[in-house]
Amino acid sequence: MSVKSLVSATRGPRPAEARVAELEEALAREVRVTNALREVGLALGTTHDLDQVLELILEKITDALDADRATLYLLDEAKDELISRIVIGDEVRSIRLKVGQGIAGHVARTGKPLHVRDAYKDPRFSPEWDTLSGYRTRSILAGPMKNHLGRTIGVIQVLNKRRGDFSTDDAALLAALATQAAVSIDNSRLFLATIQKNMQLIETKEQLERRVRDLKLLFSLESAMARAASLEELFFAVLGEAMRSCEARAAGVALRDPVSGEIVFNLVDDKHTRLRRVSLAEGHGLVGTVMRKNDVVLVRADQNGKSEKGERTEKGEKAEKRGAKSAAGKTAPPVDEKLGFACHSALGVPLEGEEGVPMGAVVLYNKRHEKHFTDEDRGLLALITANASTAIQLQLAREAREREERLTTIGRLMSGMIHDVKTPLTVIRGYLQMMQKEDRAELRDGYAEQALKQFEHLSSMTRDVLEFARGERTVLIRKVYLKPFFDAVKAELEPEFQRRGLELAIELNDKGTARFDEGKLLRVIHNLARNAEEAMTDKGGRFLIKVTREKSADAAIVMTFSDTGPGIPKEIEHRLFESFVTSGKKGGTGLGLAIVKKITEEHGGTITVHSTNRGATFKLRLPQK
Repeated sequence: MSVKSLVSATRGPRPAEARVAELEEALAREVRVTNALREVGLALGTTHDLDQVLELILEKITDALDADRATLYLLDEAKDELISRIVIGDEVRSIRLKVGQGIAGHVARTGKPLHVRDAYKDPRFSPEWDTLSGYRTRSILAGPMKNHLGRTIGVIQVLNKRRGDFSTDDAALLAALATQAAVSIDNSRLFLATIQKNMQLIETKEQLERRVRDLKLLFSLESAMARAASLEELFFAVLGEAMRSCEARAAGVALRDPVSGEIVFNLVDDKHTRLRRVSLAEGHGLVGTVMRKNDVVLVRADQNGKSEKGERTEKGEKAEKRGAKSAAGKTAPPVDEKLGFACHSALGVPLEGEEGVPMGAVVLYNKRHEKHFTDEDRGLLALITANASTAIQLQLAREAREREERLTTIGRLMSGMIHDVKTPLTVIRGYLQMMQKEDRAELRDGYAEQALKQFEHLSSMTRDVLEFARGERTVLIRKVYLKPFFDAVKAELEPEFQRRGLELAIELNDKGTARFDEGKLLRVIHNLARNAEEAMTDKGGRFLIKVTREKSADAAIVMTFSDTGPGIPKEIEHRLFESFVTSGKKGGTGLGLAIVKKITEEHGGTITVHSTNRGATFKLRLPQK
């Protein structure tokens, strides 16, 4: 009530008691209004619970306006509807009104308050909800809720003033509290939007952190595997990364022998630097389960220290519970014995083989700081094994190829070795014949010493072949006769050079012998010759191989390979012998010259290059120690 109305209430001939009662009633009403505004303001500043604030606003509006009830409608702009909820008995029902429909819809469309003194005489009023609820609507006061931009976001509707009819003061109070409600709704929506954005940012941050972690893991794993020169070193690299990433105390990799079919399990823990081998029967224990199902198996320890298989595998198979030791399978005793501690929890992931058949498995034992491995560990180990499977397959193929190459080389070179054996055998026979004819002891001893030296030479040749067959040496160094060797080189290269219209020349200034791996050096010459062919094909040219021997302490054999092509591009000349460096020729891999350098260094030699726009010359120097 305004001051003017308070003053006017004191005027007139009415008795003093009536005027005092009227003033007290007006004052009490103003106190209720003030308290309502204060409590609503306080609620807006202390809570972000929209339902709680709106419920408080409706309660204060009902009390301050001395009404039966108040209803709040929110505007759904997408559907052009007003939505509210009411309770009918025990059922919560939604009221949906199209904008423009009913009293509240009219207020939402016009954005102006509306006072209806007799609802049933107003054609805009719909008595449907009265019929459903049994309530009788007499008078209505409805006001729009407008945000700070002046846009209508809802409507507050107040029904049935208990005493008399709604006044102008009631309409002003409703407008004030409607504004408070609009502010509350906007703040709540803004707060919820901020929370949602923050949650999205946190989720995105976590996803990025996981991706970065996975990339770091893959980079570390690839770096470790790239340094591995043998299957054992590869196992160390894979198991080391797996234990570090998943915080496991021990790990093992099982691999099926392609020949015998035996499953060999290689174990290592975080305190030892060597693999320990355990032979497993087919389908035995945890490893056998992983390989048989070709699926992840997670073994978890319960509160009593016992273990059970994880609730599900990645393919959704139900888990079966088992006792303490049996959780790690029947392999637990030998695994425990090799590691020196009991295995109470484990995680096994299959190693993918050809045609979907697992070639082995990687298993982790005993998470260091927790009771069991988690689903995150399962994801990390699956990522590791996916990359390790490819690396292991490549290493197995590489070792098989090297074995085949060694055996092929041994077979091919044995004929040459038989030829080489003739010389020491002839010498031995000559000395033995001389010993038969010689009576003087000192001369016989000298002949015997010379014969023994030939036996040492034969033993050395045999050792070279055996070491090469066992893979203890990467090259098989043997005596090679230079003229037959380069005659064979010319016979192999000349047809291709002639087909391309190129000239091949070999200048052999030393026709003696040299010691090198005949097959590997032939590979070097083929790589250099192929590069020269491709460089000269467009305009023709000449490729010269020149062989000389240095008058130096190591009597090095020097081979130069010169072409008359356009030379080597300046941008790659300084890193020509690095892997994957190529001048952009079609089909080039950038590996040829890297292989040339590797084979040269395996012989203890060096290779250099000089290039101009009139051609390139490679100089290969092999010491003959």
